[in-house]
Amino acid sequence: MAAEAAGMVKTLKGSAEIERDGKRLPVSVGTEVFPKDRISTGSHSAVGLTLKDNTQMSAGANALLELNKFSFNATSHAGELDTSIKRGALSVISGKVAKANPDAVRFNTGTVTLGVRGTEFIIEAGDD
Repeated sequence: MAAEAAGMVKTLKGSAEIERDGKRLPVSVGTEVFPKDRISTGSHSAVGLTLKDNTQMSAGANALLELNKFSFNATSHAGELDTSIKRGALSVISGKVAKANPDAVRFNTGTVTLGVRGTEFIIEAGDD
């Protein structure tokens, strides 16, 4: 059984690609994103994602983002979101999962795991 899409690319400036199952795929507006995807942006590029719970994430230039886990029940708003930002900047507006259960949402960098207590925030990670 194929995994269900977590969301899709809503905006793209410049270039971005998704690494999925060992393959690199070009990104365009409308491209679906899935749990376990690694999304990277080029220089002078940015990508905006909207997940099925209405979480909005925007990654800036030279960013590397991993969507580790995502699940969402549209009826109960239960689910889980676990994302790692390996490098670059990520802006987030949290969605229904964070509102229903903030403890189920995590954003990780090389040194910090951020739990969501607010609705909008920015994470910046170095190359380390």
